[in-house]
Amino acid sequence: MVTSGVTCGTTEKTHRKRWWRVNDNGGASSPIAFLFVSFTMFGSFGYLYTYTFYKYPNTNNYGNNSSGCHEDSEGSWAIGVFYGDSPFSLKPIEDMNIWDNKSAAWPVANPVVTCGSVTDSGFPSNFVADPFLYVQGDILYMFFETKNSITMQGDIGVARSYNNGASWEQMGVLLDEEWHLSYPFVFDYNGQIYMMPEGSKKGDLHLYRAVEFPLKWKLEKVILNRPLIDSFIMEYDSKYWLFGSDHTRVSTKKNGELEIWYSNSPLGPWKQHKKNPVYNTDKKTGARNGGRPFVYNGNVYRPGQDDGETYGKRVRVYKIEVLTPYEYKEVEVDLGFKNPTKGKNVWNGARSHHLDVQQLRSGQWIAVSDGDRTPSGDYSRRIIVGCLLIFASCSLVLLMGVLLGYVRCTVPLSWDPHSITKRSDSLLVWESSNCMSSKLRYYLSRLYRGSSILRCKINPKTRHGRFAFLVILLASIALLCSGIGYLFGGNGGQKAYEIDNSYSQFTMVAMTYAARLWNLKWYVRHYSQCPSVREIVVVWNKGTPPDLSEFDSAVPVRIRVEEKNSLNNRFKLDPLIKTRAVLELDDDIIMSCEYVERGFKVWRENTDRLVGFYPRLVNGPGPLEYRAEKHARKFNGYNMILTGAAFLDTRVAFGRYWSEEAKPGRVVVDEFFNCEDVLMNFLYANASFGPSVEYVKPAWAIDTSKLSGVAISKDTQAHYRVRSNCLEKFTKMYGGLSDRKVDFKRRKDGWDL
Repeated sequence: MVTSGVTCGTTEKTHRKRWWRVNDNGGASSPIAFLFVSFTMFGSFGYLYTYTFYKYPNTNNYGNNSSGCHEDSEGSWAIGVFYGDSPFSLKPIEDMNIWDNKSAAWPVANPVVTCGSVTDSGFPSNFVADPFLYVQGDILYMFFETKNSITMQGDIGVARSYNNGASWEQMGVLLDEEWHLSYPFVFDYNGQIYMMPEGSKKGDLHLYRAVEFPLKWKLEKVILNRPLIDSFIMEYDSKYWLFGSDHTRVSTKKNGELEIWYSNSPLGPWKQHKKNPVYNTDKKTGARNGGRPFVYNGNVYRPGQDDGETYGKRVRVYKIEVLTPYEYKEVEVDLGFKNPTKGKNVWNGARSHHLDVQQLRSGQWIAVSDGDRTPSGDYSRRIIVGCLLIFASCSLVLLMGVLLGYVRCTVPLSWDPHSITKRSDSLLVWESSNCMSSKLRYYLSRLYRGSSILRCKINPKTRHGRFAFLVILLASIALLCSGIGYLFGGNGGQKAYEIDNSYSQFTMVAMTYAARLWNLKWYVRHYSQCPSVREIVVVWNKGTPPDLSEFDSAVPVRIRVEEKNSLNNRFKLDPLIKTRAVLELDDDIIMSCEYVERGFKVWRENTDRLVGFYPRLVNGPGPLEYRAEKHARKFNGYNMILTGAAFLDTRVAFGRYWSEEAKPGRVVVDEFFNCEDVLMNFLYANASFGPSVEYVKPAWAIDTSKLSGVAISKDTQAHYRVRSNCLEKFTKMYGGLSDRKVDFKRRKDGWDL
């Protein structure tokens, strides 16, 4: 056994009697017991941490069907719809104020087709990408790549829309070959409908013809024996031109190569452009095709992929100026697309690599584009980083074992080549030539001496030693939690929740005044990044309003200056609000976007109710008394939701609040400068025969007014007494709430614990 003379200034006998030396004979029971207990405790903590924070994982994927939408290293692509008066003025569907009552989407928001919608139709999918439109009268068909989550290869799917892309009916997978398929370019020729999907792994370019459109196709012919990627065909100057990329060429720069072929017919035969490849350059210059070419004002434009920072980073558009069998020239133009402002919190925040633009019979332009929230390879990187962090945490556990004396840097004598009684000649030659045994003994003796010195320096019995031990323990826990976050926490962004495979947006309303500007700036910066927030409206009750340039916001901010300082202004009718859902949230409450999105999902499922984050219970007998949430927990139920943090229907709720029926209540609110949220609860209860409130529990919330010293209700007891008085008055005006109790833990989503 390798030993060291380091004794920390004590005798070896004393060293053996130390409390952390369990086995004086150097047996293995002590290290094994320590490691077993340590890793059992850390493993249990890791499991509880994972269950607590990632029970409802917020991953990159859209849709929650267990048979589809499994995250992988290729990303979580989805598809959105855009509209404009021209191809260069396209705006996302949410900016067009299109509503869909069937899916509780007011307005409809992108993405409109996801892996979840395909999976729910019976075809498991990990992502959808490469969308192409085909317009047939007033019906839109969308063809796209769908990655099968079982076979892990691309197939071609199709969806149909009767309302210009506001909603899509999934029709199924129309093409499933033995090889990967993508980029389903669809076009007309001589009264027939053709599709030319990418199938480069097969080694050639196939052309299919629709037999029973849109679901049944047959192979028409192999039009080119080349493994072209992302190809399209267009008619130009009395010829047909085929654009594609061949990455198998010698010295080809991947995603930076482009070839052109020409023919008198889309069926061929095809001839090469004299300058092929016309591009073989940097991959960020858009050489690889990024969708269908389009014609506008007599000019032809080609979309191309910018793959510079990550695969599929963005789409660039090029105007074709010269196209002959001998020359090709194009120049880049600005498409005018609005770039995402919420990063990984929005469906296309990281990248978008495909665009198909079409003009409808109405003259309006429509486009479909794909997008992803994570860069290429993000999932693989997170797996690697997560495992490395957990390994580092395990290493610190071993270090603690060394410091406590349970783990020693020793090697059994049987491992030493000199201890072998019978050694073959070959082993002797190997020993002599490599000096391996002496090097091994030297290395282990240095390692053991180093661990002994470390135990001397960091003695758990000393104050400094205990502090160092605590730091190592906390560091190991932090590394463990960080590693779990990388493995199970997705890309760190927050995503919106879908209802019936549709997404929507809401408006945030905060009421404040000049003294709380510091709170407001923090509030706007944080909540503007939430995926479903469309606009933040600031109800300015008192003082000089700030300039909008003072806010760091990812969404528009509007300040509505009020003439009178009244809490009734919180629910004032506002025709400029474009969403049906409004989140009334006090400017001193900061919580995670994840829980805000949960609240929005629950509201979309219960649009006739107040859905919020702070429950209260008003019950008798005896005088009504306003109490905190603890009282509601005691009786396992609630019948009020504080509207300082609640979702409501802007048209219904504000209309009720400013009705003639609510006028006496508004007078009370102005009299006490309090209780506007209590009044709203009574009005909702009066208008409902069933539950009028729903609760969503946030994991955490910060009251920033405590940090800035501008809390409105500093005296909690006095505040509660006023609200108790309001309860008595409103009960006489509008009836009681005691019979409207809703139990906690009632919903299946588990968010009302």
